[in-house]
Amino acid sequence: MDFRARRKKAVAAAQAVGVDALMVTHLPDVRYLTGFTGSNAAVVLFGGKSVLFTDGRYTAQAKAEVAGVRVVIEKKAAAVVACGWMEEAGVRRCGFDATQTSVAALESMRRAVSGSVRRGMFVPVGALVARLREVKDSDEIAAIRAAALVGCELFDGMLGFIQPGMAEVEVAAALEYAARLRGAEGMSFETIVASGERSALPHGRATTAKLPKRGFCTLDFGVVLDGYCSDMTRTVHLGKALPGEWEVYDSVLEAQTAAVARVAPGVTAGEVDEAARSVLRQSGLDKFFSHSTGHGVGLEIHEGPRLATQQTQVLEAGMVVTIEPGVYMPGKYGMRIEDMVLVTASGGEVLTPSLKAWIEL
Repeated sequence: MDFRARRKKAVAAAQAVGVDALMVTHLPDVRYLTGFTGSNAAVVLFGGKSVLFTDGRYTAQAKAEVAGVRVVIEKKAAAVVACGWMEEAGVRRCGFDATQTSVAALESMRRAVSGSVRRGMFVPVGALVARLREVKDSDEIAAIRAAALVGCELFDGMLGFIQPGMAEVEVAAALEYAARLRGAEGMSFETIVASGERSALPHGRATTAKLPKRGFCTLDFGVVLDGYCSDMTRTVHLGKALPGEWEVYDSVLEAQTAAVARVAPGVTAGEVDEAARSVLRQSGLDKFFSHSTGHGVGLEIHEGPRLATQQTQVLEAGMVVTIEPGVYMPGKYGMRIEDMVLVTASGGEVLTPSLKAWIEL
């Protein structure tokens, strides 16, 4: 990972909005800029200097993970120490991410500097680093690709495991155990296993409910490898489907395929969303599609861009997004199909190539 190049981009972004320093406290952003993975950290970029502030629990860890950055170890909260350092270093306008900084945290930052500089010291500059993170470099893409392929292996293994009468939590536990055996650091989010009528819940996390003898089962899950997340969803049918059920599934698959095909640099996020939504509209199913078509994935499971109605952000090569239309009919059933897609120079590459065709178990 070229952390130095990332810090240079962050400095340039900060200078472009008129601040002389940038303080970063959101931990995924800290990791992106330095490689540090501890739970208490702040990074200051100022005057050609890069300084990481943390506490004594991470002395050895910071030494092992961080290079080309000065490390300051203190007992106080990292952001508070960073503010004191900045005042002494002559910072007068420090940019910070207001989307990740609470009112209480900002007040602590202000109290950490003297009244003579406090008034104009802290300038909200938005999610500068998060926006840089939207376009992945080759190392990030390799990590995401590996995580996505582990997800595919997990789903393939579940096809020979799932049986009617199993509790949803039993399926989730088996999947998560298999993930650990394949080297996952953890799951990207709480595993979703939603079956029968519960499959109509877009975020139906696994419960003690039993898988039905006949009905849908949706699995939505992801793993973390080298800090990077994967995310995929597949829906299978237990037993023989009733007339019309596979037709609904086919419409969702057609919508998902259309949105994947629309992914390309220069296309807006809203245009990708509309590609999926228009297919479901033609089938009269769009009213049952209750969420956006997708989102970015990286160090966090939900990053920019957001693929939703009227979103004007333009896709760029190097972005990794999900494409996940679904149909949810309360009291009956639901289904979702989700892939991770890398925006390439000429289109989109699916990173989760597991089977998406109709599956009856």
